Amino acid sequence: MKILAVASVGGHWTELLRLLPAFEGNEIIFASTKQSVAETLEFSKFHVIPDINRNDKRKLPNALYKIFALVSSIRPDIIISTGALPGLLSIIAGKIYGAKTIWVDSIANVKELSLSGKIASRVADRTYTQWPDLTNKRCLFHGNVLS
Repeated sequence: MKILAVASVGGHWTELLRLLPAFEGNEIIFASTKQSVAETLEFSKFHVIPDINRNDKRKLPNALYKIFALVSSIRPDIIISTGALPGLLSIIAGKIYGAKTIWVDSIANVKELSLSGKIASRVADRTYTQWPDLTNKRCLFHGNVLS
């Protein structure tokens, strides 16, 4: 299977890398918001995507174009993201192109799902929280990735 793994830099990227053993034996393609994180990978395909957030709407059209173009060119079987907004846009693009999609909300969201996580829970095939108290019919708990 071809898997597109997407996360913004920082904690989202760290959490995504902790999930990689679950995908051994598959082709994994990475995308993140800074080229420098590619140095943490060996022999893997890597793409830079725009770094955007909900407070900078002027960057949204360019980000949408680039993320949709990336998903269209890769045509992954699965897209997984641990956040943030660039990951959510990748999940949305994946649904349009027929990929199975997985969202893992950040462990930092202790009291409620992130805004992106709330949206992902309505779009993604599977949405996971890392806190048992945040489960609901759309968001599952199966442990956390940093323990």
